Amino acid sequence: MFKYLNETLEAYQRRDPAARSKLEILLLYQGVHATLYHRLAHWLYGHQWKFLARWVSQWSRFWTGIEIHPGARIGRRFVIDHGMGIVIGETAEVGDDCLLYHGVTLGGTGKDQGKRHPTIGNNVLIGCGAKILGPFKVGDGARIAANSVVLTEVPENATAVGIPAQIVRIAGQATHYADEVDQTSVENPVLEQIEALSSRLEFVEKLLDEQYLAGRLERNKRADAG
Repeated sequence: MFKYLNETLEAYQRRDPAARSKLEILLLYQGVHATLYHRLAHWLYGHQWKFLARWVSQWSRFWTGIEIHPGARIGRRFVIDHGMGIVIGETAEVGDDCLLYHGVTLGGTGKDQGKRHPTIGNNVLIGCGAKILGPFKVGDGARIAANSVVLTEVPENATAVGIPAQIVRIAGQATHYADEVDQTSVENPVLEQIEALSSRLEFVEKLLDEQYLAGRLERNKRADAG
């Protein structure tokens, strides 16, 4: 156990430039606390003490803001940066040397039975706010961009970006989606709807003005004729 803890603390030191010492990480990093709580909860879950396991996981959620179901399988040297709002479902599996940022969800779609949550390979980075939903595999070395919604399998060493996510790079080589998906200029659907409504309103106002002017001209003609 101490070996696993020590290598986890070393992983945090490598990943986080703000980490100054292992003691600081152990005492103050909620990602480490959530992982330790999960190790205990998962052991209890595997020994059929499921109520107690869930109690530990709920306490961890309250204390850290990170929700990991006791049934989830988490690999070694798992790093959670910031961590608030992370949700990992019951049948999710996470490999070794993975890094998750805050707001990540490893969830289901509500349509599957049994295996409902994703399997994350080794050395995978998942950006803040990303949602990976469904019982498919995210390959080793993959990168999931911030706020992406991943609904299908991601190959090894691939980069997925967008809503729904598209593969823009594999093993350093850009795909044909690279020019179509730009994480730095993601379209805002609400803004698009507002602009569409604004354009429609301008059209209606112009139409009403034209009808008003036409009616006024008609009244003037009738007045002149009378």
